Amino acid sequence: MPEQGSSPVDVTTSPLLEDVAHGFLGRAGGLSKGIYAGLNVGLGSDDDREAILENRQRAKAVVLSGSQLVTLHQVHSADVVTVTEPFALDARPHADAMVTGSPGLLLGILTADCVPVLFHDPVAQIVGAAHAGWKGAIGGVTDNTITAMEKLGASRDDIACAIGPCIAQHSYEVDAGFQKRFVGDDPENFQYFAAGQPNHFQFDIESYVADRLARVGIVKIDKLGLDTYAYEDRYFSYRRSCHRGEAGYGRQISLIGLKA
Repeated sequence: MPEQGSSPVDVTTSPLLEDVAHGFLGRAGGLSKGIYAGLNVGLGSDDDREAILENRQRAKAVVLSGSQLVTLHQVHSADVVTVTEPFALDARPHADAMVTGSPGLLLGILTADCVPVLFHDPVAQIVGAAHAGWKGAIGGVTDNTITAMEKLGASRDDIACAIGPCIAQHSYEVDAGFQKRFVGDDPENFQYFAAGQPNHFQFDIESYVADRLARVGIVKIDKLGLDTYAYEDRYFSYRRSCHRGEAGYGRQISLIGLKA
């Protein structure tokens, strides 16, 4: 990593969301040090709190300056919150997705291998953001986000979705019990598992999430195909940190918001 704070913030955008302020941020450009080096925005980490708060301000500034950042206490659920005003940091709802039609609010989803999904209906001017770990994904967090957007006036015919940096299939080994859980939920889910070591499989969570979006009528879907585990210089990874026996791990943020 470059000296902390010396590099620009790493922002990846999707052409499907080019008409709305958004970005999938990496770890470059922050103040955190050590195992959290870079733009760690995870309040649940043991990183220096002042560094985390400054990192969040930097993230906000590069995507939608002057906005109010809104994040959740993510719990790997399928629960969605409709946001009309910011939450205090100590009063963040326990949920894993947000939707809003209010300009000036910047929705932020934190990940470190799980799947961040950003949503936009350019006709109704409604946005959403979801954190889809495997529990939330199989539980229907993306389905529920679309439903919540529709309650605000969005149409799934108009919604575009972008799937940001997450752990890739070749990096995501799971055991037979994990595979059985998904196939038991839907036999068609067998297609997302490639053979791995004995009694293990490689799970393609990015394609699983994309296909769930497609099955409920979303036709504009962008898969960025960026592997958080493999690209150490760009992204934090929970699994990589676990494999190294590190004491903690950083989180990156994915952002979307309507200009005021």
